[in-house]
Amino acid sequence: MSTTLATTKSNAPVVTTGASLPSVFWRDPQTVAPEDISASIKTLEQACLAEPRSANLRTCLGMAYAMNFEVSKSMDALEVAVTIDPGNFWAQLKYSELLYRLRVLNRAEEETRKALDLATNSWQLSIARKQLQEIRTLKHACVRNVEWSKPLTAPALVLSAMLLVVFAAMMWK
Repeated sequence: MSTTLATTKSNAPVVTTGASLPSVFWRDPQTVAPEDISASIKTLEQACLAEPRSANLRTCLGMAYAMNFEVSKSMDALEVAVTIDPGNFWAQLKYSELLYRLRVLNRAEEETRKALDLATNSWQLSIARKQLQEIRTLKHACVRNVEWSKPLTAPALVLSAMLLVVFAAMMWK
């Protein structure tokens, strides 16, 4: 038996049994009440506990967390979904979309290319291509792509020493 997600008339998702999950969780986040999102998150968390190996449920949970502005929980859920099923197009696409929205553009481009490789039909292909195009447009626009490749230990120690000297000088007077 497979657990899936359906929506009620109030747009609140309900876990049901069936074959697949809807590809679009909610079309417009502004039309969903925060209470509905919270209820959906609780339902999805319970469903994930019941079926811990379901990438689809984890993907929906990550989307719900993102709609509730819980970015770290969303990232965790989507990373788990991609880890559970590396061949899941929607998990990969939503993970790369979250990276894109957080403006981690180099990583988002890499992850979107993975989703592009996983597309199984022309619709999925067009969605992934559009996202990749948006990422590349942002990269070429005035958005800086800073990658932290060097440790910040030395600058932090220098700053601490400078603050200590200033503090000592102020205490001296």
